[in-house]
Amino acid sequence: MQTVEPIRDRLLIEEMKQELRKTSERNYFLFVMGINTGLRISDLLPLQVKDVRNQTHITLKETKTRKNKRFLLNAELRGIIADYIRDKEDDDYLFPSHKTDLPLQRVQAYKVLNQAAKTVGIQNFGTHSLRKTFGFWHYTMNRNVALLQDIFNHSSPEITLRYIGINQDIVDQSLEHFSL
Repeated sequence: MQTVEPIRDRLLIEEMKQELRKTSERNYFLFVMGINTGLRISDLLPLQVKDVRNQTHITLKETKTRKNKRFLLNAELRGIIADYIRDKEDDDYLFPSHKTDLPLQRVQAYKVLNQAAKTVGIQNFGTHSLRKTFGFWHYTMNRNVALLQDIFNHSSPEITLRYIGINQDIVDQSLEHFSL
């Protein structure tokens, strides 16, 4: 089984945004929400407009852990949200299916995101790459594994570092110039 990876290149993140925006604003917004909140796809897809309209935080019960989660929406993301939901009703899903009155299904979200990833040359990509990308960049910017561990509700720093692919990066760097 292939392990999905975070997107470690900011240029590829921008290319993904542009590629997704070509197909639909919903797909672009799903990607942006995912990489800026670190929420699992199973927690993103059922969100409704009322969950984010005029909000500074998303409050939800995580599908996987059943734990309550309160997550800050950064100022830039709040602006993107405001534009995206401007003409939407409170009960509308943020990520509606084009075929039903329900939210986009996980499989369809994967297809849409994975197609864009292939187009821009990203490998080892899946819906979980959004959460991992958030984690990788949060750690890269803040260097605080304990904080990220708390955000992700992981039981140890080692799990968090392995999850975002930092352990392997550190191992690879340590071996790059190691020679006897």
